[in-house]
Amino acid sequence: MHTKRTAASLKILHGIKLMLAACSPIGLTGDASPQVIPMIQDKRQSLSGVSRAAMRLLQVAVVAGIVSCAALLHAEDRAVKQRVSPVYPELARRMHIGGVVRIEATVAPDGSVSATKTLSGNHMLSGAAEDAVHKWKFVPGSEESTVEVAIDFKTTD
Repeated sequence: MHTKRTAASLKILHGIKLMLAACSPIGLTGDASPQVIPMIQDKRQSLSGVSRAAMRLLQVAVVAGIVSCAALLHAEDRAVKQRVSPVYPELARRMHIGGVVRIEATVAPDGSVSATKTLSGNHMLSGAAEDAVHKWKFVPGSEESTVEVAIDFKTTD
């Protein structure tokens, strides 16, 4: 029984290698999932012995991995032309609440911020961080892009 599990684990690792190969920039042209799932299904002989449920799980993992890779490839590092400091919320200041708030900003081709979304950080600080980043100006680019920024709220004791 132990040998079967080890063999199945090795076959699943082989499937993960396929996922990593699919994450290469060459494999990410548009929606890559229709290209990758048949590729995995063509490898059925090398993945024989893996249950249907495990195969389906592997397919879902591959698609999720591709989406993650695509998100990383589409994120850009655009230089900030004009930064606006956040207004420290008074209640948070009184309560000595600080920390880093990570914001995802959608930047229009002209460099203005069209949307913001808090990725992590204290909820009491996230509104102020989003408001500040929404006022930032970035270097113009050829198309809309997504950037991730960190706003550090430091408490003064």
